[in-house]
Amino acid sequence: MPNSRIAFRDYLKEQTGVENLYFQPPESIKMNYPAIVYSYARIDNRYAANKTYLQFAAYQVIVIDKDPDSNTFKKISRLPMCSFDRSYTADNLNHFVFTIYY
Repeated sequence: MPNSRIAFRDYLKEQTGVENLYFQPPESIKMNYPAIVYSYARIDNRYAANKTYLQFAAYQVIVIDKDPDSNTFKKISRLPMCSFDRSYTADNLNHFVFTIYY
């Protein structure tokens, strides 16, 4: 894939200003909020002549914030190739789930 997950992390940081970014964090880690948790969601391949010639990575991005009107949520929602999937509350924290192709 042309873009690495590290490049995606840097992109998220640049676009949101959030310092607390976590890639598939273990349950033992203590997160600081607001936070962004991201992981691979899928890879879409394009084929020609029975070979993969192009790949697009999709990431699941979860914004976790104490504020239900999170500015980070709003910044992420405006990114290109981004779709809002759902939101939920857990442990008195607001979770906003997106899928972003990068």
